[in-house]
Parts: sequence; structure tokens; C-alpha cells
Amino acid sequence: MKSNSTQDVTLNPETLPAHVAIIMDGNGRWAKKKMMNRIKGHEQGSQIVRSVVTACRELEIGTLTLYAFSTENWARPKHEVKALMMLLKKFIVSERENLLKNNIRLNIIGQKHKLPLDVQKEVDATMELTKDNNKMLLNLALSYGSREEITTAVKQIVEKIESKNLDSRDITQDLISDHLYTKAMPDPDLIIRTGGEYRLSNFLLWQAAYSEIYICDTLWPDFTKDEFIKILKNYQERDRRFGKVACSTSNDG
Repeated sequence: MKSNSTQDVTLNPETLPAHVAIIMDGNGRWAKKKMMNRIKGHEQGSQIVRSVVTACRELEIGTLTLYAFSTENWARPKHEVKALMMLLKKFIVSERENLLKNNIRLNIIGQKHKLPLDVQKEVDATMELTKDNNKMLLNLALSYGSREEITTAVKQIVEKIESKNLDSRDITQDLISDHLYTKAMPDPDLIIRTGGEYRLSNFLLWQAAYSEIYICDTLWPDFTKDEFIKILKNYQERDRRFGKVACSTSNDG
């Protein structure tokens, strides 16, 4: 019988992912199973965020991106959206001290301008306070949709071509990457989705081209540091070839 303790899991610090991205799914289902209001699931989920951020900082993982609120989530019932924005505001304010203490910089990817003004104010304040932190980058994907991100990038490139600041022959994959929200960041090495759904849900579609993907059935409010460590161990056991043939010492060709 396998132990659930992280003491049984040895991670190689040299092969940890530089960038982990997580689709935090299952808050609503967790609450429903416990016959609670969906908001209770989101409240519990916010506690798990703190635990995972702390684990990444301890492991010296440079970038963590959390899918917190998608462009599609605006279509949820108004009372739920309002509650989510209140939770977001509370989290942003309450985590300032921890972010500063642990040298973590907060960044937002997505349509920040669509957030309520009071939320934008607190987000901007925390981003300003942590702008010089350099041990870890915490990306919150808010009002984020990858198709919207790519569409916006295309529009920006077209505008530069029309204004004669760019030639169409200069368009490369690197140029496109430089017009995404994740400019100057490494692509995610590992994308984790909790809740058992097998889809990316419009998350980092361009950046995920060669990401390792791990799906777990655990609902986000039940996600633990132990499980996170074991997922990282699974990642380290994978053979990442990026479309190439694995090297071999064999003379068989």
C-alpha cells in the first residue's frame, strides 16, 4: 500500500518545470456534493490557491499560472459572478503580505479592464507593491480566453503592418508570442487540470503546444500539496522529446 506522504516522493530540483499552469476545476461540484452553496466551493478553492503558491515558492518553480476566471465565466449567474469578484478582491488584498514576504510578483493575464473598478484598484495596488519581487511570478488568468488573446495579438500585428512599422515577411512564431499576454515568459512545461475533465477550455492554446498535460479527478477544493508533489514526480518521469526522436546509444540506427 502506497503512503500518501510527500516523504516518499523525491523530486530532482534540476528537472522541475520552470512554468506550471493549473486549470482549477471542480469548486461547484465540490459544494454540490456537500450540499452547500457553490460559493462555498469557491471559498474553499481560494484556500488551496494559497497552499499551491506556497509549494511552488518552496520548490523554486519560477512561474505559476492559475486559470481563475475565464471570458466565458461572465455568462454565469450574476450573483455568482459578483461573489467571485468579491472573493478575488479579498484574496488579492489578504495575500499582499505573503507575496511580499516570499518575493513573489503578481501579474494578471486577460482583460483586466473588464473587472469591476474596485477589483481593478486592488489588483493594480498589489501588482505595484510586488513589481520588484523576483523569486517567483504568479499569473492570475482573469477574464482570460486564449482565442481572444490570439485574436488581439493578430490585430496588433496587422495594425503595425498597416502603419508600416512591420513587414508581413517579419511575422514569425516568436513575433506572435511577443504579442501575447505571456510575452517574455516561458511556455508552461506542465498544465494540470483538476476535476477530471479532459479539455483545455480555451486556456493557453498557443503556449501549450508542447506542454505536458496531467488530468486528475480530484476536485480543486480537495487538491493537496501531496498530490501536487506526486504530479511533479510524474512529470519528471516523462520523456519530453518536442517532436524529435529520443537519443539512443544503440548502433541499430
